[in-house]
Amino acid sequence: MSDTSASLLPKSRVAAVQAAPVFLDPAATVDKACALIAEAAGNGAQLVAFPEVFVPAYPYWNWLMTPIEGAEWHERLYRASVRVDGPEVAALCAAARDHGCTLVIGINERDPVSVGTLYNSNLVIGADGSLLGRHRKLVPTWAEKLTWAGGDGSSIRVHDTSVGPLGTLACGENTNTLARFALLSQGELVHVANYIALPVAPASYNMAEAIRIRATAHSFEGKVFTIVACSALSEEIIAAMSEGRPQNRDLLSRPNSAWSGVIDPHGHPVGEPLIDAEGIVYADIDLGECIRPKLMHDIIGGYNRFDIFNLTVDRTPRASARFVDAEQPVDPDEETPP
Repeated sequence: MSDTSASLLPKSRVAAVQAAPVFLDPAATVDKACALIAEAAGNGAQLVAFPEVFVPAYPYWNWLMTPIEGAEWHERLYRASVRVDGPEVAALCAAARDHGCTLVIGINERDPVSVGTLYNSNLVIGADGSLLGRHRKLVPTWAEKLTWAGGDGSSIRVHDTSVGPLGTLACGENTNTLARFALLSQGELVHVANYIALPVAPASYNMAEAIRIRATAHSFEGKVFTIVACSALSEEIIAAMSEGRPQNRDLLSRPNSAWSGVIDPHGHPVGEPLIDAEGIVYADIDLGECIRPKLMHDIIGGYNRFDIFNLTVDRTPRASARFVDAEQPVDPDEETPP
């Protein structure tokens, strides 16, 4: 639980990165991320937010191919994915430390035990380079279930950072009212929502507008700042997904597929958002602005009825099996300690 006393409501500059990874190349993608961290920090950013599964790619093939056709791509993604204790994450932690900024970045995370199992994970890295937390997406969305396993409640947490109490959810999770409320209930004031560009959604679905609506809803309901970082689509990705399937090029080139920006506690954008193109959105935020809007709606305080509504969040870590080992017999000749 975060301490939200008035003395701990800092002002800071935040940066939302809208960029494409180096497709299925984790080392090159991390190098690109580190360069962008340096650029953002050089422009005064104390928080740098990156897109969902930025390292090393999003599995667009799930939307464009049959599961059998996509199996080869899945294996390529798995082999290019990273471990939390691996060198790629170590390099990101070093970049956060070297530039003194808090970092939120999405990765494809390998399960440490089960070969072939992947998670859609957001890492929260402190300005001192320490790994503050890892959030695994609770429910992969639609076609994403072909790639990622679901996370558990252990990572529904708000972290104390130099920019304030920070929580994060990935993409469609920002539609999950209870997940968002669980973060607000822990004192979240800075919310990082990261996404992927999704031109392959149904034709009636405007991804950029959907992202903006979700960010506005969370900020307005919770009276918090939301920082949105969305990926961009590169020619490299489009070419890879269009090889032998020329019809995919037009689909992957649809506009209004990515939106990055910052929303204030009133639900207003801070500065100009970025749509589709690569770049960095900067905003200066003051957590003191979260106070007055609570006079109207404080949904984790006076504007609720906790005698009627009760939310229980199970944060027990889950595993594939629970092993209970037999106690070892006591050696009667062994000296009993005093």
